[in-house]
Amino acid sequence: MSSKKLTRFEKARILGARALQLSMGAKPLVKVSESIDPIDIATLELEKKVLPLDVRNREK
Repeated sequence: MSSKKLTRFEKARILGARALQLSMGAKPLVKVSESIDPIDIATLELEKKVLPLDVRNREK
């Protein structure tokens, strides 16, 4: 049973990983009208739920 809500640590890790991909030349999955910061683009992708990343929660 996993919750759909991300912890702040998962969110930070995902945004950082996606921002790195974008800064290395990955194409954004949301429409961006101007050149903005990769972290802002990653945040938009997270809000629209189009991130190409999965989160695995390890149960203890």
